[in-house]
Amino acid sequence: MAKTRSELRQICMTILYQYELLKKDTELEDIITDNLEIDNDFVRDIVYGVVTHQDTIDTIANKYMKDWTIDRIEKLGASILRMAIFEIKYTDTPPIVATNEAIELAKVYCDDSVKNMINAVLDKVIKE
Repeated sequence: MAKTRSELRQICMTILYQYELLKKDTELEDIITDNLEIDNDFVRDIVYGVVTHQDTIDTIANKYMKDWTIDRIEKLGASILRMAIFEIKYTDTPPIVATNEAIELAKVYCDDSVKNMINAVLDKVIKE
């Protein structure tokens, strides 16, 4: 059965998180393969897009983080934020959808302060 976009975003988040933890020891392609039962273009586009544009994405995030930088928040929260900024800036995903999906992931996987920070940053990115 095909996965929903929400389920695919959760897989993207997992891959990006694992890559952040293991990138010195494991190739990105191996992490993707380990997390995908069936190859999926959406997942590959998001994951490779975030990794390719990470410096620009981090600059955007840091611009809107008060007294923080993206490398100081928990790695899972950073993965969610990077993924949402990538979708907003580089894909046809409606910004409100990317934001809502990120907040839903943050509700499950992050503490309230990180969830709120993600929400605030994405709100500013959309208004930019």
